[in-house]
Amino acid sequence: MTYIFNEILYRPIFNFLVFIYNLIPGADFGLAIIVLTLIVRLVFMPLSIKALRSQKLMTKLQPKIKELQARHRDDKAAQAQAVMALYKENKVNPASGCLPLIIQLPVLFALYKAFANGFNPESLKLLYGFIKNPDTINSISFGFFDLSKNSPALAVLSGVFQFLHSKLSFAKQESGKNPDAGSSLKGSFDMGAMNKQMLYFFPIMIIIIGWKLPAGLVLYWAVTTLFSMFEQLYINKKFA
Repeated sequence: MTYIFNEILYRPIFNFLVFIYNLIPGADFGLAIIVLTLIVRLVFMPLSIKALRSQKLMTKLQPKIKELQARHRDDKAAQAQAVMALYKENKVNPASGCLPLIIQLPVLFALYKAFANGFNPESLKLLYGFIKNPDTINSISFGFFDLSKNSPALAVLSGVFQFLHSKLSFAKQESGKNPDAGSSLKGSFDMGAMNKQMLYFFPIMIIIIGWKLPAGLVLYWAVTTLFSMFEQLYINKKFA
């Protein structure tokens, strides 16, 4: 299984990363990370937008779902049938929001591994014959930034991006709710409180984890989070 993953995903992505690194004037690995991250995110953008659109539609349907749950609270089978009928009527597939993200996970993991092993000379043995071997990967990016060492400043910046992205996402979910629709459901889970906790939990975790990681990996996370912010803005505007 590991061999298949390495040959089908990791090795091609690593070779493409080195190919970009060779093309960039001054052989800047930081720029190579940014370029490759943007290319991969653009390739998966249709899937990401589909997932975000599905999440938005599900949020809009929540008031009606809660009404159906309240109406059929004593009959779980009727409740499930009513909810599925609502999904069918609005052409919503609950699984469609998760499937595109699941498909992306192996590729994103391979991308992460490529950045993590980029400074290891042994990794260059994985290059295809038609990819120029740079002998070594220069860890200094933008003339002063060492991507092989940790960068607290970049970790904090990545956490800020994560906070802004979460705020965009959660704010849109809150705006789509009908406060009266769920008021009759006693003991219902307070999603608003959970969202507020996650709004701060995720960025703090990103900062804590990124504080110790090599800056190259944190740069990848910062760029992909920033890209996700623009995707969320697009969805919020297009499907307002």
